[in-house]
Amino acid sequence: MPVLARTGTIAAVAVFTLTAFAQYRHASVITHELVLQPQPMPVATDAVVVMPDFEAVTDTNTRKEAFFAFLHSHIEEENERVRETRLRLLPLAAVLRAGEPLSKVERADFEQIASEYRLEESGLSDRELARELLRRVDIVPMSLVMAQAANESAWGTSRFAREGNNIFGQWCFNEGCGLVPERRRSDASHEVRSFGSVQGSVRAYLRNLNTHDSYAEMREMRAQMRAQARPLDSMVLARGLTRYSARGMAYVSELQDIIRVNRLHAFDRS
Repeated sequence: MPVLARTGTIAAVAVFTLTAFAQYRHASVITHELVLQPQPMPVATDAVVVMPDFEAVTDTNTRKEAFFAFLHSHIEEENERVRETRLRLLPLAAVLRAGEPLSKVERADFEQIASEYRLEESGLSDRELARELLRRVDIVPMSLVMAQAANESAWGTSRFAREGNNIFGQWCFNEGCGLVPERRRSDASHEVRSFGSVQGSVRAYLRNLNTHDSYAEMREMRAQMRAQARPLDSMVLARGLTRYSARGMAYVSELQDIIRVNRLHAFDRS
């Protein structure tokens, strides 16, 4: 199972053989009969890492290399969280696809994932919910994450990155939730969200792309790549982010340029 689920592909579920399925359910019954309640999820404890002073690095290429090197482990760790959740989801989706009911503990796990990905009150049937969760519970290629981080944080030099650990320009709407933009219109109320750590900023960004209606097109593109057993293509997925910025397709072109010029595809793994 770990090898199957680690691929993280919808296609992998399609080749989930009857024998493997039977073995999974048999093991599932043995394990779940011994556990009356699902085990609590571990509490995330992010280490607070000080944002480097990228502005002090005067050489452009050196600054870029330092920025990408700094972000790499943070992005990989958060993508790994998503991979692990997908690893839990794949066999549950296979059970539902086979027309079998979920066990008590499987149901609790399934509902926990649905809640985490903001589908707890969707009104979808279990099979529909599993299908939608497979669209949502997936990684974002590191090349695309890095490109957006570079664009939104001015390579880690923006005020919001330096003072609020916000490297993706994410907004919030409760007074005091972040930093007030200096050029905010008098009739506006948004702030640029502050995070306790860069890790928190990356986690919120992935959650945003994987749950907000504005990025449903990006998620559908990604699901199609999975269904066809193709590597995730950040140049294509970027086209699903026109609503991330008021600049629309011009913004997408900027991201694609950053990926191409800096050869960010070298960082990707599906």
